[in-house]
Amino acid sequence: MGIRAVVFDFGKVICFPPSEENRRTLSAMTGLSGETLTELERKFRNEYDRGAFDGKSYYRTLLEDRGIFLDDSLLAKIAETDAEGWKRIDSGTVALMRDVKKLGFALGILSNMPHDFLAWARKSIPVFGETDAAVFSCEVNSVKPERRIYEKLRESLGCGFSEIVFFDDLPDNVEQAGKLGIHGILWNGSEAARRDLEKIDRRFRFVPD
Repeated sequence: MGIRAVVFDFGKVICFPPSEENRRTLSAMTGLSGETLTELERKFRNEYDRGAFDGKSYYRTLLEDRGIFLDDSLLAKIAETDAEGWKRIDSGTVALMRDVKKLGFALGILSNMPHDFLAWARKSIPVFGETDAAVFSCEVNSVKPERRIYEKLRESLGCGFSEIVFFDDLPDNVEQAGKLGIHGILWNGSEAARRDLEKIDRRFRFVPD
């Protein structure tokens, strides 16, 4: 059988990456350099995305690792600033997602995402309500590139791994998808993604409006 579903990551795929201004603001609020903040995110972010923390608890844990102790109100503002960085939606990706669905393919989202941001996204991003399957790390207690989260995606879509195309911005996530038989493609923008899909299956024919 050919392709039945096309699935998109959220961060840096459906949305743009946080702006430099946003990252500078986070550094100023936390008192950490950009490099140190990135280092601590690598250490703790997976557990936040897995659902172990809310935003305040995540930043409390991250900062206390470096001996920084802040009150709840400031921690909440830091978490809100973090979330704001991920709210710039790429209209090109959304248009592609809707075109995929118009062509008769199942549409999915597979993303590492914490509970608090997911609650906002479901209320505020219309395309989240247009998917046939949406699997989020915080709801399945598994983060990419762990095998279990991809298995949850396959179960939600009701098709085989080889019938799924998956776009992600991180090579490790794409590599794991490929190991399972998914057509994993490293994200390089919506126009490149259209060309990638057309190469995979001749049923993908995107006609300009």
